[in-house]
Amino acid sequence: MRRRYLCWMALLAPAAMASSPSIDPALASRIDADAQVVLQRTGTPGATIAIYRYGAPLYVHAYGLSDRERNTPAITTTHFEIGSITKQFTAAAILQLQEAGKLDINATLATYLPDAPHAKEVTLKQLLSHTSGMPEYLDGPDVEAWAVKPATFGQIMARIKDRPLDFPPGTRWSYSNSGYVLLGRVIEVTSHESYEHYVRTHLLATAGMTHTTTVADEARVAGMAKGYRHVDGKLGLAPTIHATVGWAAGNLVSTVSDLERWNVALQGGKIVRPADYALMTTPAAGSTDYGLGLFVDTLDDQPRIGHTGGSFGFTTSNQYFPKQGIQIIAFTNVGDNPEPGQMLVTATFEALYPDLAAGARKPAAGEVPAITDVARQAFARLQGRGDDLSMFDDRLKAKMDSGLSPRMAKQLSPFGAPSSFIYKGQRPDKEKNRVWNDYRIDFGPGNSLPFGVELDANGKVAGISIG
Repeated sequence: MRRRYLCWMALLAPAAMASSPSIDPALASRIDADAQVVLQRTGTPGATIAIYRYGAPLYVHAYGLSDRERNTPAITTTHFEIGSITKQFTAAAILQLQEAGKLDINATLATYLPDAPHAKEVTLKQLLSHTSGMPEYLDGPDVEAWAVKPATFGQIMARIKDRPLDFPPGTRWSYSNSGYVLLGRVIEVTSHESYEHYVRTHLLATAGMTHTTTVADEARVAGMAKGYRHVDGKLGLAPTIHATVGWAAGNLVSTVSDLERWNVALQGGKIVRPADYALMTTPAAGSTDYGLGLFVDTLDDQPRIGHTGGSFGFTTSNQYFPKQGIQIIAFTNVGDNPEPGQMLVTATFEALYPDLAAGARKPAAGEVPAITDVARQAFARLQGRGDDLSMFDDRLKAKMDSGLSPRMAKQLSPFGAPSSFIYKGQRPDKEKNRVWNDYRIDFGPGNSLPFGVELDANGKVAGISIG
């Protein structure tokens, strides 16, 4: 174990920065130390973190290896797959075409793709905001074997054409890559250009992004990181989703500096009009935290606008904090859950603003220790750290026995044991005449989960909420 620990320490030694940081050296050291903890805990080979204020770099740092087999260090210009961060490019293209009078986001999909699944039932805006209920084409036991091979638009649609909508359009929110593939095709039909040509010509060129391409070009990109993932606890090379499969939902490759050029151009009105950027950053009907191609939520009670990206071998995060005027970008070359890209952004923000982080961890009044003990036991059981089901009611016991238990353990065990379990108050469940007891569970720098339990009249756990 000691030898392995020393090996990771050497592997994660920070690479040279592109320039001297414009922040206090003590703060830079804190950011660097927290980043190394995140990367060590997640077994991430390499990463780049960048902090910008209104486009000016404050801190740009690379860590570890972009290619373990060749022992190639990650540098600040290393290229990474950015996954679903691509979606804001697709959303911006749709809004550009509306500005040009070529489409209407409030029109049904049938207006542009009459033969598409559920085309008469959903609008473009619902596809943009993940409120359409469109079933997911990247679901299924065959998805990994299928997703690494070329696929036509028709072949992608064949995976969902016979499936019903997940819910009535506009009534709920559920992330759907399918919606963004459909939007990619709408871009082609209304612009009379291929999706790739439209993005390069009207988005990348406008933003000055000369170091952004797609996964189809990875073999030709100098400084392209290799993607990795853990399987049965062992780190190995990850497959690459085919460019025709990720497509308008997530096939771009970029650098942190190029992505910041996009952020500046998008926020500054060079890509879409200010009114349309406001539309992108306003939660849509049916959602509480997603606009058009962008999440709109909070971190430590501070407004946050951005998106994460994940692929088989990469996790990334691109987040803007408007109150602070700070953009934080993190790219990593591991595709595991919990996502180290998002963890790095969170840890960096909390290093920048420790008072905000401390305030967010302040317990609420009225905690009942006995209920917290039950919540702790329930979470430990969900992680697979115990086999006692006595705290659950009969309905949840049945669910655990029918397959929920291993699924939850697979999802939650990588987080590790909690470092703190913080009571955040109660919220009513009027339908069941019960209350939720809410907690924030921390697992180390940048890594936390909202967790809630609902107890029945006998003190048994009748409901669980995560995230």
